[in-house]
Amino acid sequence: MSEIRLYVTTGEKEATRILDAMTEEADFEEFAVATTEIDEKNNVWEASVYCLADDEGDVGALFQATVSGLYPDLVVAREVIPDIDWIAKSLEGLKPVRAGRFLVHGSHDRDKVAINDLAMEIEAGQAFGTGHHGTTAGCLEMIEQVVRSRTVTNALDLGTGSGVLAIGVRKLIRVPVLATDIDPVATRVARENARRNGISEGIAFETAPGFHSPAFGKHGPFDLIIANILARPLMKMAPQLVSHLTPRGTVILSGILAEQRWKVLAAYNGVGMRHIRTIWRNGWVTIHLG
Repeated sequence: MSEIRLYVTTGEKEATRILDAMTEEADFEEFAVATTEIDEKNNVWEASVYCLADDEGDVGALFQATVSGLYPDLVVAREVIPDIDWIAKSLEGLKPVRAGRFLVHGSHDRDKVAINDLAMEIEAGQAFGTGHHGTTAGCLEMIEQVVRSRTVTNALDLGTGSGVLAIGVRKLIRVPVLATDIDPVATRVARENARRNGISEGIAFETAPGFHSPAFGKHGPFDLIIANILARPLMKMAPQLVSHLTPRGTVILSGILAEQRWKVLAAYNGVGMRHIRTIWRNGWVTIHLG
């Protein structure tokens, strides 16, 4: 089924305001929203929402109402996303990535695995997380450090993508892990990746569009929550995320640009979390709070 992008072209301030309005609207929770800089010199930006063709009518009406409520003169445009696996195409030939003891590799690089490596075979596919992005590698490195320094008995991987972080936790310690994603394709891919890596039990994969899903109550509370998403939704969900922690629980956050770090820290300081450590990788940060 075709994927549709609905978008408006405007300035940075206006695009940011539209994105903020969408992230505050519950009806957008199941859909990807974003802003993109098109022309820095002329301050040209786009605010977008992505959906499947079957959802275009409802999402389009909601997006139009959101935009018109803020900027009545803006025109909503439409783009059909080509049916090409861009992730697989862009990751062809990438070499294995090391993060602490973890080695994330494709099937063509199995011979690169050393005896003491915690190896994870993750192919380029339809879900985020192969280890090549600074946020994924940073999370894996931080997970190893956290698990080594404190007792973890129950973990949550929020926005699991390829499942690489949930798989990483399970390879380090045999504790129950809940891995959730808003995208059912990602949930399916993550489950397949777990099987490929020899994990047939211990990780529960659930498609969950928000914290109102019963999966969190069923499997929680958690003494480790990992969320590699984006800064804005991480800040917005801070109270809900922390409410699913055990009293002495700890959090690993990523998907955060270096310049967004202080805003994310402020949001989590505001709900009682304290900063422990930050890992910096390629302009992105991974934050550990407790």
